[in-house]
Amino acid sequence: QVQLVESGGGLVQAGGSLRLSCAASGRTWTIYTLGWFRQGPGKEREFVSIINWRGAGTHYADSVKGRFTISRENANNMLYLQMSDLKPEDTAVYYCATSRRYSSDTFIPPAQDFDSWGQGTQVTVSS
Repeated sequence: QVQLVESGGGLVQAGGSLRLSCAASGRTWTIYTLGWFRQGPGKEREFVSIINWRGAGTHYADSVKGRFTISRENANNMLYLQMSDLKPEDTAVYYCATSRRYSSDTFIPPAQDFDSWGQGTQVTVSS
């Protein structure tokens, strides 16, 4: 089992920036892809971004392309999400998750293949 702990959420004004972090522990050698998902108020959980353990296979939701950047630091089992030019519609609980399937340039593991999830961190963007 992999344990995930997110941090870095908070309240920010529109146009501002935040950096989310996710610390992984436990059976980290089983991690092939790491991802960020979010769930806004009254909305379904949605995909935000993923990256594989090699730092490739990176994908972003259309709504965040050009504003968010995902990265990982294998030595410390860390995943990051740098968020810039934040908008009120980015308000959500952001979750870190891991999958035992590799993402690639042409393959995005479906959400049901992410089997470890963090508790989430709240991001609120005021207008």
